[in-house]
Amino acid sequence: MKTTFSSPIPRERVGERAGVPFFDQSESFRRLWPEIEHNCVRVMDDGKFSHGAMVAEFERALEDFTGARHVVGVNSGTDALVLLLRAAGLRPGDEVIVPAYSFVATATAVVHAGGVPVFADIEEHGYGIDPDSVEAVVTERTRMVMPVHLFDRLADMDGVGRVARAHGLTVVEDSAEAIGMRANGVHAGLLGAGGALSFFPAKTLGAIGDAGALLTDDDTIAETARMMRHHGRSGHTLAAFPGISNPTVVTGGNSKMDDIQAAVLLAKLARLDADIEHRAVLSRRYDDRLRELPGVRAVPGDAPARPGEERVVYVHLVEVDDRDGLVAHLRAAGIDTEVYYPRPLHLQPCFSDLGYRPGDLPRAESVCGSAVALPLYADLTDDHVDRVCDEIEHFLTGRSR
Repeated sequence: MKTTFSSPIPRERVGERAGVPFFDQSESFRRLWPEIEHNCVRVMDDGKFSHGAMVAEFERALEDFTGARHVVGVNSGTDALVLLLRAAGLRPGDEVIVPAYSFVATATAVVHAGGVPVFADIEEHGYGIDPDSVEAVVTERTRMVMPVHLFDRLADMDGVGRVARAHGLTVVEDSAEAIGMRANGVHAGLLGAGGALSFFPAKTLGAIGDAGALLTDDDTIAETARMMRHHGRSGHTLAAFPGISNPTVVTGGNSKMDDIQAAVLLAKLARLDADIEHRAVLSRRYDDRLRELPGVRAVPGDAPARPGEERVVYVHLVEVDDRDGLVAHLRAAGIDTEVYYPRPLHLQPCFSDLGYRPGDLPRAESVCGSAVALPLYADLTDDHVDRVCDEIEHFLTGRSR
């Protein structure tokens, strides 16, 4: 007897929520429910719920989308980073240079992989790691540099690459936010030794829980990561270990992707290009409305493009003089925002033993006091964007909506 489901999103509830949430994908799930249901039924009928056929199918589809030689599906973007660092050769005590402006997982992944994060500042006109700041913090213990592709664009990979080559460093990418971003046709995560994608629900391609993937063109990194995600087991008998079935070759953990997540992601992947274009349209609408307002210091559309860069707007970030006042005003109007990021990584309490002080990385510290992310997702409408912009204009100028 075949498994069946009913749609979890009643039609009469779609679009009836008050205010403008920071993220909502109920309409997407309603629209995609036939495909999601079909894939979930296949998982239920197969009876393999983790690391099964649906995960393998999603990995192949993502290889086609990104052009990666290997995609390794895992249970989160954070675990993808940890496995990438370890599989790329990080040893205990090695230093990894990371930007001070990013989500904390960028740096804690280095710690979990056995390394020591070393923080660099960000570009003067952008949010990516500054290659000159990277150069300034290289030591004899530096093994890797991990740029982060943030919000709507790639890091300066040419600049980072020049520093890495000069010092013999491995480049790995925190490309958690960067699905669909490319440089001269090469997908984010494939510009160095490998990269990590996150499928946290609010991402451009989001699951219904945590999931992630490692991208690489390196056969050894891919094979090592595949073993590490499943407790270090090889999955088959190796000639080097005669008589040992399914040997544990490296130390690993339980980082496998669940097939239900793969079922949802596979259905959503088919609409990803359309969702990316819709995000771009909404972001341009924000830009047009906000660019000339007093107190708004930056909008994504004003950042100069690098040659060959293909952007994807994951988060529409603006910098505002009175950021905290604006956040409170929008909250009172029923509009949700997110602060990316409230504190730079080098000043997080968990890294206090590394000896950083306020003022060490001034550009990252400055942005943390002014940046705010506005609602942006596939189910957002022009009317939603206009409502957000009306409230921002009212707060900044006092003009009535």
